[in-house]
Amino acid sequence: MTTPALAPSPAPANDRSPLAERIVDTLIHRIGKDERAARKHDWLEATILTLRDEIIDKWMASTRAAHAAQAKRVYYLSLEFLIGRLLRDALSNLGRNNEVGRALASLGIDLVEIEEIEPDAALGNGGLGRLAACFMESLATLDLPAYGYGIRYVNGMFRQRLDDGWQVELPENWLSHGNPWEFERRESAYFIGFGGEVTGNDTGIVHWKPAEAIEAIAYDTPVVGWRGKRVNTLRLWSARAFDPIHLDAFNAGDHIGALAGQARAESLVRVLYPNDSNASGQELRLRQEYFFSSASIQDIVRRHVQYFGDVRTLADKAAIQLNDTHPAVSVAELMRLLIDQHDLGFDEAWEVTRKTFGYTNHTLLPEALESWPLPLFERLLPRHMQLVYAINAKVLRQARKAPGVDDAAISAISLIDEGGERRVRMANLAFVGSHSVNGVAALHTDLMKQTVFADLHRLYPDRINNKTNGITPRRWLMECNPRLTALIRDAIGPEFCDNTALIKGLESFADDSSFQERLAEVKRSNKVALAKYIKDSMGLRLDPDALFDVQIKRIHEYKRQLLNIIETVALYDQIRSHPERDWTPRVKLFAGKAASSYHNAKLIIKLANDVARRINGDPLVGGLLKVVFIPNYNVSLAERIIPAADLSEQISTAGMEASGTGNMKFALNGALTIGTLDGANIEIKDRVGDDNIFIFGLDADEVAAKRANGYAPREVIEGSRELSQAVNAIASGVFSPDDPQRYKGLVDGLYGGDWFMVAADFDAYAAAQRRVDARWADQPAWRASAVRNVANVGWFSSDRTISEYARDIWGVM
Repeated sequence: MTTPALAPSPAPANDRSPLAERIVDTLIHRIGKDERAARKHDWLEATILTLRDEIIDKWMASTRAAHAAQAKRVYYLSLEFLIGRLLRDALSNLGRNNEVGRALASLGIDLVEIEEIEPDAALGNGGLGRLAACFMESLATLDLPAYGYGIRYVNGMFRQRLDDGWQVELPENWLSHGNPWEFERRESAYFIGFGGEVTGNDTGIVHWKPAEAIEAIAYDTPVVGWRGKRVNTLRLWSARAFDPIHLDAFNAGDHIGALAGQARAESLVRVLYPNDSNASGQELRLRQEYFFSSASIQDIVRRHVQYFGDVRTLADKAAIQLNDTHPAVSVAELMRLLIDQHDLGFDEAWEVTRKTFGYTNHTLLPEALESWPLPLFERLLPRHMQLVYAINAKVLRQARKAPGVDDAAISAISLIDEGGERRVRMANLAFVGSHSVNGVAALHTDLMKQTVFADLHRLYPDRINNKTNGITPRRWLMECNPRLTALIRDAIGPEFCDNTALIKGLESFADDSSFQERLAEVKRSNKVALAKYIKDSMGLRLDPDALFDVQIKRIHEYKRQLLNIIETVALYDQIRSHPERDWTPRVKLFAGKAASSYHNAKLIIKLANDVARRINGDPLVGGLLKVVFIPNYNVSLAERIIPAADLSEQISTAGMEASGTGNMKFALNGALTIGTLDGANIEIKDRVGDDNIFIFGLDADEVAAKRANGYAPREVIEGSRELSQAVNAIASGVFSPDDPQRYKGLVDGLYGGDWFMVAADFDAYAAAQRRVDARWADQPAWRASAVRNVANVGWFSSDRTISEYARDIWGVM
């Protein structure tokens, strides 16, 4: 379906600004459209290209300055970069919103309308990718030369549709009409090999002859820092076959087979996180990770040799940060390049490698600490398998000499898991191959030392450090919540825009009734806007005066959307049973995607939608409780929801959420947190104060003790009237009359073990929700807490986080 033509009412040509004329010139000469025939997407592209021309000048100046200073560069390797829409981000950071808005208005075009049709780049899944995007923006803001490296996914994370409440995964075709922000770099192309064999001779020279070769092609996107001070580069890799078509096969009639090589290459960049529940999915995932890691490391080494000559000085001029375990194979790849192509000895290459890499761990979940079946790894990457064995031998020999290291510790330290199927442990490879290993919240870092890396920590006691995550206040306050930004500016002045720590000055207004009223007006206007979006897109009417209770994030059992849903069912029962009570009108908002192979997560999405259908259709509670699951959660949707939230649900099982960044975004936008003592919730609590956050439930030590000492969830469920009634209602098919057995597996999981402590924390969670009701009933107290949240979370800026990385790990500040 084509977009209908706009009906602009342009200003006379002689009344247009020079910027408006440049936009029209771009429209005509680079897009080939007359302004009378142009559609919204044409104006969008013309605006981006016009702005991009200005950005290029700053981009090149930044690059020249780094070369002239012979500056050390930061290289951030991440399988995800959840960058979202870029036009509004660039306009805001350059301070050009008003100017561009006026120029387009003189052409009869609404800037907001065309911003809304920019595709949301589908390059990530959740917090990991959004963190990487925040970090790239802060690196530019702090004037630090940096490259981000990732994959230019054609479809990326799937587009989520809900069919009768079931998640359906569809391709996210964000590149279907091209990407006006990017530049193809044909000169930056690299040979990526797979399989084959490794041979050696008497002199020790090793040669890897891959059986398959793919070409990695670079696409660069400029990343603009605040005030346009610096523009850095996000380099994403696309793949193509060296022989995209075998003409002999094509001419012989094998038209499909002739294109198999290109199809195989394109599969590497087709989607983010292919389903790895089967052998072919696992192989594709490993191929993806090596493909982008190899291209990135080759590019970094090539650039260093070009500008500095001696590869031995790599660590002096390059700091490579591994964002989780996905790029961990980079350690072996750098060793391969240094030894096989640059003739360094093993020990010298290892010293260069270890000094160059830093590794950020983002999870304690065993399934996320990637490991690969040894036969698969060796078949795809035979030379790297040799190097992994050699690295392992070096590390284990060192460990044997350390005091107190027994066979159990050796087994835990080893890069090869010998328990059952032999597997290559990528987290261990990243750990031993880096000079710095950091967690992303204080609790997470402590648990790393005590659990997954306990033996490695004893062997390398100075390696683990903490760098609590942060968010960019430009996107997550100034852009997504301009009304609140203006209110803060009026109260404390504009300086906080350049130094987020200064937002602390807002605390003096917490008990100011006039300021509270203005804050309430801002929040309500944001809620009205979100309610309109939901009405237009889903047909559901919401009361903006109700409490907006929000849980938006990746759907996973440890994040405990199930706990929220069960408490919603219990609340529904209580409202119906006690209509005489003064209930707080509440809207429960959910959004998030489940991994395509994650059965229970997809079932939780269906349960949320079944519960929503039943509750929203019940006239007895219609004015008191609504439940909404908004489909296709992405950055742009988060930018709508977060400014409108009153309550932020951060209710993960304690000890399982590394940090979280959604908790920071909500607090910065004036939402109060209900949460466990997990991840960065602890540090948020310390800063906003115990009275301005709703903490409940077991802490990490108590969770561990329950698991270790025997936990009987059946007794807990049967001992809680509200919990047992809600669970029984779900299990009996009250919310799934078409399939009464639909949720039997979910409920059996609660009775049978309750690994995620849903039942164990239910009563405490329900009690915390009633404390929320009481605070909401006292609106001055609620608003005061909201102000104190905004004022005290400036520390969670990604500028602060990146400053700590730069000073403590990378040595660039």
